[in-house]
Amino acid sequence: MDSRENLLGDYLRAQRARVRPEQVRLPGGQNRRVPGLRRAEVALLAGISPDYYLRLEQGRDRRPSRQILEALAGVYGLDATGTTYLLSLAEQPPLRSRRRRVRETVPEGVSKLLTSLPLPAFVEGRYFDVLAANPLATALSPRIATGQNRMLAVFLDPAEQALYPDWDDATARLVAGFRRSVGTDIHDDRFVELVGELSLASERFRTLWAQHDVQARQSWPIVIDHPLVGTMTLNREKMIIGDTAQTLVLAIYHPDPGSDSADKLAFLASYTTPAGLAAKE
Repeated sequence: MDSRENLLGDYLRAQRARVRPEQVRLPGGQNRRVPGLRRAEVALLAGISPDYYLRLEQGRDRRPSRQILEALAGVYGLDATGTTYLLSLAEQPPLRSRRRRVRETVPEGVSKLLTSLPLPAFVEGRYFDVLAANPLATALSPRIATGQNRMLAVFLDPAEQALYPDWDDATARLVAGFRRSVGTDIHDDRFVELVGELSLASERFRTLWAQHDVQARQSWPIVIDHPLVGTMTLNREKMIIGDTAQTLVLAIYHPDPGSDSADKLAFLASYTTPAGLAAKE
């Protein structure tokens, strides 16, 4: 059995290692040989047999009922996003060969929207490839530009890493969002190449990928230490755009109105105008 294809078992193991006995009202102690719960403890709490839970982790049963999966989600304290992801792992299609890369294209209307937005904005594909970006997004980071990949930039580019004072938090959120974006679609050439490159080059990525965290698209403040204007706190929004044939996301960064960060972003925006570009030259 190829464990790389056992997404359900991998996810269950990662969650079991995360939960401490005291979180589910079980005795801890110093003599435990596993970092989290024992399989027998999970089975007891979920109301299933230890042998059946072992079969799930080993990938010998990949079609458990929704009731069993929801019981396991309760044991692990999964939120709605984590539970939805867990359920999706039991709905995987039969193993198939790697697929050729699907071309992702930005609708013309969205491209026009990007140019009109007075905020940093860009469009990314399923694997966080930047498909389009407006000048202010590129001014925020030169790596937010068409043809770049956000995963490769944040994990492998020292200049990009320097933008994030809390790089650990930024990378944890990025990987959790990436795993949710990819879901069970792990046979695309782009996914295989990207995860392979990151796994070889970044210990931080390997650690986060092994945790199997998933996170919904949501707004949260992000701190950026920009070399020109200094530290800014921006809110990041991610919204699905286009039709259902491809998964494209519009990402927008915006400051709180009247804040110091708003002033700094406005100053940065002045450098993207024709006059500002001429001044830089």
